[in-house]
Formats: sequence, structure tokens, C-alpha cells
Amino acid sequence: MKRIAFFLLVLALPLVVQAAETRYVTDHLIITLRSGQGSQYQIIKTLPSGTPLEVLETTESGYSRVRTPDGVEGWVLSRYLSEEPIARDQLEKARKQLERYRTSNGKLRQQLAELRKKAGELEAERNRLQRENEKLAAELTHLKQVAAKPILLEQQNQELKQQNVSLEKELQLLQQENQVLQNSSQRDWFIAGAGVLLGGMLLGLILPRLRWRRKSTW
Repeated sequence: MKRIAFFLLVLALPLVVQAAETRYVTDHLIITLRSGQGSQYQIIKTLPSGTPLEVLETTESGYSRVRTPDGVEGWVLSRYLSEEPIARDQLEKARKQLERYRTSNGKLRQQLAELRKKAGELEAERNRLQRENEKLAAELTHLKQVAAKPILLEQQNQELKQQNVSLEKELQLLQQENQVLQNSSQRDWFIAGAGVLLGGMLLGLILPRLRWRRKSTW
């Protein structure tokens, strides 16, 4: 029977432990600033925990002469002094620092969102400029093709002008040759006419003599 009761007690013990809540001892403390080294001396003022004190002197009796932030000097027990801020102040400092980190993190998140938005806008602008560049490149190619036609026509025009000049020179040569031929033909006709005329004159002189000779012979 005792074993059963002990066994039930062991089983119930974890339930009791789990039902208990955890609590922490506070570090809140108020010490006295006295005019001398001992509790018999007059209390100048009370100092709550976390008050920063300037240590002016420390004795072997366990007291330290200190100066408060408002310039009041006195003696306190050295064991109540700590080189580090109290846990409450450290926690408050950590809380403020965490809050600053959260605020900074929020700002960074906001900046990141703005940068992403800006990057999206820049990407869209880049795509738009790329499309516009491709369009301008196509228009430039078309303009080059259109501009090449007048250049080709100008080249053909220059070639035709050169051909025209060559033809004019050939025409002048032909005209000169024709004039020479005409002059030569006229000269030949003149010579032929002169020959005919001269022959007629000779015949006119010879024929009467021939007739006279025949008559004489008769």
C-alpha cells in the first residue's frame, strides 16, 4: 500500500512542478549616502539602483567615497557598487537598441522595397528604350536604303553626263568629218566641172579645125 502511494506521488510530482510559474528576483535597490563610514552617520540622501556614481576613494572598511551626478559627496558601502550597469538598465538599453534595430530594419525594408520598385521601373524603361532603339535602327536602315537611291541616281546621272559628253565629242568629230567630206565632194565636183568645161573648150577649139581639114581634103 505504501509503495502504491509512493508511486502515485511520484507520478503527480511532475504535474505540480509544471503547474508552478517562474519568477525572478528584482534588482531594484535603494542605498543610503551617508556623511561618514558607518550606519551611525547621517543619511545625506538615498540612491536608487542604477544611479551612476563617481568613486573618489575606497577604504578597507568596505566603504567608498562617491560623488553623485548633482555633485553631492558622501559614503556608501562598496559592495553595493558594480562596474556594470544593473540588469534593468542593461535590459532597457538592450530594448532601446532592439527598437532602433527594428526601426532601422523597417527603414531598410522600405528602402529595399523602393529600390526593387525603382529597379522594376528602370527595367521597364530599359526595355522601352531597347524597343525604341530597335525601331530607330530599322528607320535608319530604311533611310539609308532611301538615301542610297538618290546617290545611285546621281552616279547614273554622272555616268550619263559623261556618256553625253563623249557622244557630243563623237558628234563633233562626225560633223567635222562630214564637213571635210562635203568640202572634198564639192572640190571633186568643182574639179569635175572644171574638167568638163576645159574639155568642152578644147573640143570647141579642136572640132572646127578638124572640119576645116576635112573640107580642105575634099
